[in-house]
Amino acid sequence: MHGEERRNLIIARLQSVKGPISATSLAKEFSVTRQIIVADIALLRAAGHSIRAEHRGYVLSDANSLGGICKRIVVKHGKNDVREEFYAVVDNGGKVLDVIVEHSIYGTISVKLDIFTRYDADTFVSKIQETGANPLSLLTEGLHVHTISVPDEESFSRIVKKLKDLEIYIESN
Repeated sequence: MHGEERRNLIIARLQSVKGPISATSLAKEFSVTRQIIVADIALLRAAGHSIRAEHRGYVLSDANSLGGICKRIVVKHGKNDVREEFYAVVDNGGKVLDVIVEHSIYGTISVKLDIFTRYDADTFVSKIQETGANPLSLLTEGLHVHTISVPDEESFSRIVKKLKDLEIYIESN
């Protein structure tokens, strides 16, 4: 089986289940190593598929189950701008599903966030402050990607405008 065929089957498999599927399970199913599955997932993400890594495996983010469309935004900011970034999204009808960074050593790192409200944003920022931990984006000097869910293109445009006003927006796809 060639890589492209396997990646198409991985997407089909992720679409056919409700919960996460581990890289180990996919490796057994397709008779390849776990490392090949991890590389396939990275290639699928690069091709625009919204695949989240959760603690029990991979999940395909389905915009329809979130009641809208999913888009990716690329932003860059410091630790002190996290709350305003999240507010810009949730105040304009969006939901921040994850954060993704491309690390020079570890490759693609993706973490589920599920920031749907100002309360969620405040809770996230409070955890940063209480623990003294740094946001994942600081591994890449503030440059990171978010998958966001929006109900419509108008909401997405408002979010982009607000992020531009905050001078943290880079691009979207």
